[in-house]
Amino acid sequence: MGGLPVNAKYVIHARIEIDGIVDKPDIIGAIFGQTEGLLGSDLDLRELQNSGRIGRIEVSVGRSGSKVRGHIRVPSNLGKVETALIAAALEMVDRVGPYPARVEVTRIEDVRAEKRRRIVERAKELLRKLEEEMPEARELVEEVMEALKVSELIHYGPDKLPAGPEVDTADTVIIVEGRADVINLLKHGYRNVIALEGATIPRTIVELAKRKKTVLFIDGDRGGELIARNVLNVVKIDYVARAPPGREVEELTGKEIAKALKNKVSAREFLEALEREKRAVREEEKPPEKVKPPVIKLPEHVIEEAKELRGTLEAILYDEEWKPLKRVAVRDLVKTLSEAEAVAYVLFDGVVTQRIVDVAQTRGLKALIGARLGDVVRLPEGLVIATIDDLT
Repeated sequence: MGGLPVNAKYVIHARIEIDGIVDKPDIIGAIFGQTEGLLGSDLDLRELQNSGRIGRIEVSVGRSGSKVRGHIRVPSNLGKVETALIAAALEMVDRVGPYPARVEVTRIEDVRAEKRRRIVERAKELLRKLEEEMPEARELVEEVMEALKVSELIHYGPDKLPAGPEVDTADTVIIVEGRADVINLLKHGYRNVIALEGATIPRTIVELAKRKKTVLFIDGDRGGELIARNVLNVVKIDYVARAPPGREVEELTGKEIAKALKNKVSAREFLEALEREKRAVREEEKPPEKVKPPVIKLPEHVIEEAKELRGTLEAILYDEEWKPLKRVAVRDLVKTLSEAEAVAYVLFDGVVTQRIVDVAQTRGLKALIGARLGDVVRLPEGLVIATIDDLT
């Protein structure tokens, strides 16, 4: 049966008590047998173990008179909700062989939390050694750290919007979408930044824009365009800056932020550019024809994996030979594609959005296959876009 999942996220710990003398294989057999079909095929223990998403179930037992007491350990690479469901299913085991049994889950261990704790403890130890070896440099280090310290986030105005400490004193303010964007800009030294923090334009932003020069800094996707249109209808905006295609402001490096702000355009130029893009898209569209099914031949194993992927909210990344490289949650797909190498094809149980298409084009992918198509207005040449229904 499967082994320990690579980078297991959680470990389920449970205790078991049986009113009779049994062996470890009897307990493991009871777990598989009595949980089979409880949570459906997607969360079947045998299937999860075969795919490496559940590790080898470990059981340690001890005899106490005519009873057996033991500890069950189940490594999991599933999400926390699915792991909790598996843990609850273990407690449904009420018999091992001919004997009554009781299972109680004692805890679900977050393996990553333990790793983080050990990293912090090791960092403290290394820092102590460094300070012991260089005591004469302590004051200098503290002085440099104070000079480079990132400004703390404040809450500005009646709407208590996330902002930098120089929003009031600066001649120009940078308006971003959310709190995470503010934090990233503060990290790179931009202290005159404030967040909209929601779909409704706060009165604080409207009033601030009346007495300041304003730069609206948006994400490089369709969502950023929609926010810009909304803000420009209500707020006096002087300039608009935009993150690179498919990227969000909160994930940009210092150089990327500086380049985006340097390339800002007037609000009028921005709107005119959007209208030009809109007209060009309308001219290129050939309704009612949409994205055609893939003109590539798929291996049989990929077609089977496409069927099994339904309902998992996961993605499988393949190389040029259709060999699986990685399996990730759909919510992490954009980030994974931005960092992964040698990816040629992606099959995922999610919506094909313009943002995912832009990232796929940037990374040179050959095919993007999702559960359904979303609001995709720019279809790059050379990239096959399809749905799982097209394949199965």
